[in-house]
Amino acid sequence: MGKCCYILLFFSLGFAQAQTALYNEGNIRIHEGGKIGFHTDLINDAPFDQNRGITGFYSTSILSVSGTVVPEFYDAEVFTRNGLELQLGVDNTNNTNFVVGDIRTPRNNATVYYNFLENGFYTGEGDFLKIDGYAAITNKAQFIFPVGDSEQLRPLVLNSQDVNLFAKCAYFYESPASQSTFSGNFDTFQLDRDLEYVSNKEFWHLEGNIPSTINLSWNSRSDLAVLTDDITTIVPVGWSKESQKWVNLKSTGTLGTLEEGFVVSETFVPNEYEIITFGVSKIPYEPLSKEILSLENYFVSPNGDGINDNFYIPELVEESPNNIVRIFDRFGLKVFEKSNYIDEFNGFSNIDNFVISREEGLPVGVYFYTIYMADLDLNYQGFLYLAR
Repeated sequence: MGKCCYILLFFSLGFAQAQTALYNEGNIRIHEGGKIGFHTDLINDAPFDQNRGITGFYSTSILSVSGTVVPEFYDAEVFTRNGLELQLGVDNTNNTNFVVGDIRTPRNNATVYYNFLENGFYTGEGDFLKIDGYAAITNKAQFIFPVGDSEQLRPLVLNSQDVNLFAKCAYFYESPASQSTFSGNFDTFQLDRDLEYVSNKEFWHLEGNIPSTINLSWNSRSDLAVLTDDITTIVPVGWSKESQKWVNLKSTGTLGTLEEGFVVSETFVPNEYEIITFGVSKIPYEPLSKEILSLENYFVSPNGDGINDNFYIPELVEESPNNIVRIFDRFGLKVFEKSNYIDEFNGFSNIDNFVISREEGLPVGVYFYTIYMADLDLNYQGFLYLAR
């Protein structure tokens, strides 16, 4: 057990109204196994780095981090019922554990962000456990930005061809044509010739200078059914800085329904586009050799009771032992892939990518699956619900 140091000594800042905060003007460092708990605001004007322990924020009210020197946390834990507000950036070198409350950054000040350094990652993310504002990465080629707004987690999956020295992302639940953050507006009727429509519900701002692909997911709030009745026409689109109109970033695949699904882009350079959202292409995307057919939805509960412990489709084994099964989470992250599949999926990932704590099993929830039956040259897709 590491020694636990909880900061209980508050200093008045002399504001017009009473306020408490810890003011660091010295040098704070947490050694391996050490813990420090903040129950008040942190004003950081001196080094707070080279840490190897846990920095926690615990409060039933809003806490904030401000000052002039960016603190660097090793393991960070957020347990702030009304959120942790950043007025100054924060660097994370290992794990950020979301327990209660969002980390919030000002969307009108993109210089303030929560930065995951080379080995930084996060756990516990959810609709009310995320970064409501800007998340950034340093020295990473792949990452899932845990961004969203006050109501929902709306992550963006980034796969870059090389390491990003720096990249950042934020989500906005507002119309691109009437947004209030960026100079100018992004008219959803200014379209390149191969686009039919562009969403007026939401968008992402992504910065990065390495050629990359992205995964964008939609849900019922995205309201894509007003734009199309065919998910194969859904594509990611970006507002081009050069042409000043919406450009088709093109799709390498879509999966799901109009209520919930995801799309994967072709390769592009994020910095060439102001913002990114969903659009509808005039040309449907047809990635598979034959029409995608739907199977029923499945329930998997790997609890050892002998009932639905594995994902098993009898027809698959009987009719096409030569097959490929892929399983994706609801944001488009591939979590499982197996050739000549029988019944190997039992709630654990076999993919070496962003999946955190794979030894604990995948989280409960809805997943998409695709099946290619090579013997029949047929493709199927459907949903499965994973329980514990």
